[in-house]
Amino acid sequence: MKIKSSQGGGRWLQVEAAEDGPDPALADIRRALSSAVRAQNLIVLTGLGTSLCVVNDGVRAAPTMGELLQGLKAAFAEIDHAKGSTEGTRWKSFTSLANAAEDIADLEYLMSRATLAVEFLPEAQGSALKELLVVAERVIRQKVDFLKDSTQLPVHEAFLRRVARRSARRARTKVFTTNYDLCFERAARRSGFVVVDGFAFGSDDVFDSAQFAYDVVRRSAGEEKSDFIENLFHLYKLHGSIDWELDGKSGQISRKSGSGKPLLIYPRSTKYEMAFSQPYIEMMGALQGSLRATNTTLLVIGFGFNDKHIAEPILGAIRANLSLNVIVVNPDIEGASGNGGNTYLGAISSLIDGGDARLALIAAKFEEIVPVVPDVIAETELERHAERIRAIGSFNG
Repeated sequence: MKIKSSQGGGRWLQVEAAEDGPDPALADIRRALSSAVRAQNLIVLTGLGTSLCVVNDGVRAAPTMGELLQGLKAAFAEIDHAKGSTEGTRWKSFTSLANAAEDIADLEYLMSRATLAVEFLPEAQGSALKELLVVAERVIRQKVDFLKDSTQLPVHEAFLRRVARRSARRARTKVFTTNYDLCFERAARRSGFVVVDGFAFGSDDVFDSAQFAYDVVRRSAGEEKSDFIENLFHLYKLHGSIDWELDGKSGQISRKSGSGKPLLIYPRSTKYEMAFSQPYIEMMGALQGSLRATNTTLLVIGFGFNDKHIAEPILGAIRANLSLNVIVVNPDIEGASGNGGNTYLGAISSLIDGGDARLALIAAKFEEIVPVVPDVIAETELERHAERIRAIGSFNG
């Protein structure tokens, strides 16, 4: 792991095994993370990097963008084979109609070109490309729906225990994610957390942004006093979820496991515009409002700052909100924040070079940084009981 902060003079410090005392880099990382989890308002923004540690049968489960692209090629090849066509026919047609190179390596660029081309091509070609886009979107949906009943999520569970248990004197942790998968929901359920995600707790499980204003308290029988439960956080899915489905008639959004038509913002340039339609605008509004609150820390993990509609509000808040602290964690961040890298990360790096003590960049994977995050609230008896019950279930199985 490495860290760049004003504490280290704006230089990248490598974490090393120190034989003659505390490692300065590790101490700086612990200092930054300790300050984050103790902030009055804690915002967490996660991206693909937080899902890459999930494994099924010893193999990484979550697909990278490159693997999604290869999945598209494989799906088109299967159709070619089934239809008796030469392998590669549909891939060539897809890239040709989208006016993109056959060896293209950028999935988002390809999907953007194809989506735009559908609107301008002659009817026959536009219809053909639209059918291929349907296949591409189906592949993406199937690939990101990777959780099995047996999938374990120890890193996500440990992370929630460290950042989502909050004192009643502090605001609830807000977790924003660009991921479609259900890792945080599954981890929360297994760890005994209540997730406020905009859907009603009752049987009428439809999206209502007013749900984010509600909270949960514990009241003992015969007592008037109520206490806020410890394990609750807000979850905002900025690009949709594989279990969201839109009812075209009522306009309501409901949760439906195994939906064949999940409400997602697919990888394409138009996601900037889509992010400002319902229900995404509710999520974006919450993010922007949270970033402008006083005494706030934003912890970004596994997000590459490649989505302009998310990166712009963050950089704007850094400039305008002097009480906003930001920690960005990504394994490739050293190169991405350098010359010729990501514009937004480069701007944050430059501010650190100028002595901005509110900011820190940490080069680490999700599974590497979680053990370093301090667990500021002791494990509750409820959690210990849940773990004992789970152990009994495993033993009986």
